[in-house]
Amino acid sequence: MTVRVLVADDDALLRAGVSLVLGSEPGIEVVGQAADGLRAVQLCRELAPDVVLMDVRMPGIDGVEATRRIVADGLTAQVLVLTTFHHDDYVWGALRAGAAGFLLKRASPERLIDAVLTLAAGEAVLDPAVTRDLVAQVIGRDPHRPPAGRATSSAPPLAQLTAREREVLVLAAEGCSNAEIAALLIVAESTVKTHMKRVLAKTAARDRAQAVAIAYRSGLMASEA
Repeated sequence: MTVRVLVADDDALLRAGVSLVLGSEPGIEVVGQAADGLRAVQLCRELAPDVVLMDVRMPGIDGVEATRRIVADGLTAQVLVLTTFHHDDYVWGALRAGAAGFLLKRASPERLIDAVLTLAAGEAVLDPAVTRDLVAQVIGRDPHRPPAGRATSSAPPLAQLTAREREVLVLAAEGCSNAEIAALLIVAESTVKTHMKRVLAKTAARDRAQAVAIAYRSGLMASEA
């Protein structure tokens, strides 16, 4: 099956470069390019891509609002946010809007291709170089975050998680892939996938990225620090 990709970025050179990298990979087809958020939403509706590579800072409507509209429309495209900086509030906004993950723009071509294929397979992409730094920073300013020193990992929606499921969620929140979690816990990758499915079901999270957000907002990561 060919993975259909839409590239949205206001930098024409970057769009061209990303499109060239992805288009050269068997099994990936770049079906469109957009220079702003509004066009990205329009093309997403018209072309029905599997994955959208979304810059967050674009003219017109930004990547956060574009992501929100794509999700609100019930479109099946998975949004991968591309960012230049580790600390970028726009990225957190995009995750809350429904993005399936984020990746630094300086990622290698191999990492970019892997990210697209991972998203198309139904898994989130959370760049380990950014995850803890970014989410912890933003959540630290969130007025709804539990008070310091009082983690709420035992409170809903995490109360139903087993110790192993919490362990898997913590590692996912630190940016580990399923394969990396399996290696760390010395279990099969299929076992990790089963645990993650149960985490999503018990927390009512839409996807892995939202489950990670729940982990930070609940104070689970503070309790593991």
